[in-house]
Amino acid sequence: MSDSPDLTAAASGLPAATPLTRAALEIDEHAATLGWDLPARLFALVDNAQMRKANPRLASQLGLDDNPTGLTPVEQEEIPPGTELDRFLGTIAWPDGVVGCALVVERLMLPPGAEATRPKNATEKEINEWVATHPQRQEVRITAAVLRDGAKEVALRLREKDVAREVLTGPELVPNLTDALLATFS
Repeated sequence: MSDSPDLTAAASGLPAATPLTRAALEIDEHAATLGWDLPARLFALVDNAQMRKANPRLASQLGLDDNPTGLTPVEQEEIPPGTELDRFLGTIAWPDGVVGCALVVERLMLPPGAEATRPKNATEKEINEWVATHPQRQEVRITAAVLRDGAKEVALRLREKDVAREVLTGPELVPNLTDALLATFS
């Protein structure tokens, strides 16, 4: 198995390979129904089998009987506006019942090779302006998901190709973000 991005289950017609991939795609689809230009959203990931054992009635109400081996995303309170994401993630501590977490963020990305034209010795503000005005920039929605055991998955949706069959998935698409999410379990 390679670390290169794969087309999603929707594109291939096959079910997503792992519960983590399915959870990331489920969260991506949820975010897609809400539209673009939204703040970051944080989700706890709960193991369906553990939920069924701990609270069978609630698990049944949530429909977990149909997916006993999967993960259920539970959206958390809104991230306070204006909060730096790195700083916010550093304040999170998850209870034992949370087996993973996911974060949805919108960003501007540049194609490979664009780094070669990056202004030298630029400030962070100047770099942000350079990215925002770059003619090859792409608006993307990133759904990064991780498990306590170190597993990672990312679903990446381009705004210009805003359909499920065009979503890319792969564990190493945005390694800094998945590493930051894993750190919330330290």
